[in-house]
Amino acid sequence: MNGRTDVENYLVAMATFACLYALLALGLNLVWGLAGMINLGLVGFFAVGAYVSALATKRGGVPIALGIVAALAVAAVAGAVMALITARLRGDYLAIITLGFSEVVRLVASNEIWLTNGTDGISGIPGPWRGRVSPVAFNVIFLVLAALLVTVVLGVLERVRHSPYGRVLRAIRDDDQVAGVAGKHVLRFKVEAFALSAGVLGVAGALWGHYTSFIAPEVFVPLITIYVVLALTAGGTGNNWGAVLGAFLVVFFMEATRFATGWLPGLGPVQIAALRESLIGLSLLVILRVRPAGLLPERLPRVEPPPAGEAAR
Repeated sequence: MNGRTDVENYLVAMATFACLYALLALGLNLVWGLAGMINLGLVGFFAVGAYVSALATKRGGVPIALGIVAALAVAAVAGAVMALITARLRGDYLAIITLGFSEVVRLVASNEIWLTNGTDGISGIPGPWRGRVSPVAFNVIFLVLAALLVTVVLGVLERVRHSPYGRVLRAIRDDDQVAGVAGKHVLRFKVEAFALSAGVLGVAGALWGHYTSFIAPEVFVPLITIYVVLALTAGGTGNNWGAVLGAFLVVFFMEATRFATGWLPGLGPVQIAALRESLIGLSLLVILRVRPAGLLPERLPRVEPPPAGEAAR
């Protein structure tokens, strides 16, 4: 019976982490899939959200819900500032700056001991009903909360994608100069998209901290960004449902390779880790070879033309 319970707890935990990756993929899809801005520093906003909510709830004593809202707000402001700084950058230059931002956040978290406790990290981060219910019940409760948040964010971003606002973002993605000539305030749209995306990433970071009850700078490594980029690419760039599917797929590959390589003799932990990364990459490459646009490629919403009479007027 214990074996069955352990398996169920493991599956619930993996589903929770998949929901957190889904939030990350949804946030990346907004800024990259819709607006066309490359963000390789998403783990930096992820870390900002985690630290803000952890400090607010553990040291400030505020409720968890308010801590998550604070994480969203601070990460969104950081995203807006980043968008303003990089407004004139494109392609590789934007990717390098955003990647540098994530490393700056990690270095600050490592060295500002008075604020973040340095490399020792912050432990004992409160979780909803942690300590008042059993660990099994806590995992299930948190999975439900994470799934609800994914559903809410997915619903909001789907409305954005199908709205005139989403059409402007796609126009900026395709050619921002043409969008500007058409009278759209390109910089404002870019800043808003980056801020909203960073806010979603901050929420994911806050949830991560409240679920694991511990955060440290070594948690927020660039590998998370790579996994999320792979998830979005495999699921379908520009498609919010594809982002969610890709996130669950990547978590599945990460855990499946753990079991696939665990029985191999004569390999040390470093070799097994390298083999796992290779298998994950190979699996995703096979998917992209078969489905170059992802499992759920973007399908542009159909815009009905106005009636002939209204067009004439």
